[in-house]
Amino acid sequence: MAESACRGLAPRGRNAGPTPGEGAPAEASARACGEAPARARTGQESAPRRQSARESAARTYARALPVVPVRARGLTIEGADGRRYLDCVSGAGTLALGHNHPVVLEAIRKVLDSGAPLQVMDLATPVEDAFVTELLRTLPPGLAAHARVRFCGPSGTDPVATAVGLVRAATGRNQVIAFTGAHQAAAQACAGPGEARRAPLPYPQDRHCPFGVGGERGAELASHWAESVLDDRRSGEPLPAGMVLEPVQSEGGVLPAPDAWMRRMRRVTAERSIPLIADETETGVARTGVFWAVEHSGVVPDVLILSKAIGGSLPLAAVVHRDGLHTGEPGAGTFRGNQLALAAGAATLAHVREHRLAEHAAVLGARTLTRLRGLAGEFRCVGDVRGRGLMIGVELVAPDGARETRANGTGTGPVPGTRPAAETAAAVQRECLRRGLIVDLAGPSGSVVRLLPPLIVTEEQMSAVLDRLADAVEAVERSHGDHTPPHGARAAR
Repeated sequence: MAESACRGLAPRGRNAGPTPGEGAPAEASARACGEAPARARTGQESAPRRQSARESAARTYARALPVVPVRARGLTIEGADGRRYLDCVSGAGTLALGHNHPVVLEAIRKVLDSGAPLQVMDLATPVEDAFVTELLRTLPPGLAAHARVRFCGPSGTDPVATAVGLVRAATGRNQVIAFTGAHQAAAQACAGPGEARRAPLPYPQDRHCPFGVGGERGAELASHWAESVLDDRRSGEPLPAGMVLEPVQSEGGVLPAPDAWMRRMRRVTAERSIPLIADETETGVARTGVFWAVEHSGVVPDVLILSKAIGGSLPLAAVVHRDGLHTGEPGAGTFRGNQLALAAGAATLAHVREHRLAEHAAVLGARTLTRLRGLAGEFRCVGDVRGRGLMIGVELVAPDGARETRANGTGTGPVPGTRPAAETAAAVQRECLRRGLIVDLAGPSGSVVRLLPPLIVTEEQMSAVLDRLADAVEAVERSHGDHTPPHGARAAR
């Protein structure tokens, strides 16, 4: 099952700082006093300064996470200052097996030692053949039996643009519709050249339901909205060339789509001959507790967008589509056949499948969500906890936000008007870093703390992650003078 990727890093007591790295006696003495050695501090401080002076301000993670990684294994990163961190960003979800997993390194070494070419565009090679074989083995049966694989450039934007171009060519139509909160790449790719794109459709969610009701009723209203837009012929607009949706909106704030809504969108598009494109850039490769997130609902899309984790930590992207959409037009992209990425990807897919890491993610993710939901009853700044598998989001709200409930179609839920708190989330991220935990922020306002640990994370390691996160949330709430008495919840952790 899951492998211990940082054996020297056991869960520590509450309020503990980052675990020191091993080093020379003099350096160990400095760390014992809470100080990084002078040599380490110099490396930790000078590299970010030079980066800031020489690189674009478009940096994202480097601005929020001033860590200079020098070594990494599994869940653990060691910085230039000698401190060790638990990494729950996982390269924005690219590291399904964590940092430097042995099977990935062995696959890369095998290609390097073989003398095989490293870049051959889209020429057939044994490495590419092995990757495609393994990929087809993991696909939902309804798609695998009639699938074509198309490689493209390795960025997150490239496969979305490829998928959109594919359905436009296949249908002869131009517009492609997406949903509110969609990844920026999808929003950009859906805009037709020289024309105003169709407004995004409402994406169902409970806490910030666009219709103010949430639950099953909110999802039903979102479905009706989509159907009415597609069937509105008075505007003179033709049917769209395709519909792009994410089974879980990760960048949008970790929002799992209701399974019934997913099935409704599949039926709606099929009845109107609109290709359904499932964007699994971040949800794929067992992240949500099944190999591909569409499997939760049983939906078989016409097109599957794949990236991030399929490269085993190296840049790789592909589009899988049913053969009926095959146009035979030549593809593009110089770096669509990198042999190291294909080898690392094949090894990762096989390891995840053979070691049943999807099941591990489902079980551990469910336990993690249960424990995190205890924080919502303990701290006023925790507004919501949601996710699927090991894709988990904790939404932070303004400390003065109402902690009331309202009736809806499924029972009770938080008041939609409770204000998201980007500053609070950023403060929690900083406090996590101080405690040796690296987390990401997501959502339109950046108010959701997102956890994307590698699939090999153990229950013991996840307990350490949650302890540090809870400490960070407590520290932020205390700094606001707004700590709520534990009511027994603290003792349960």
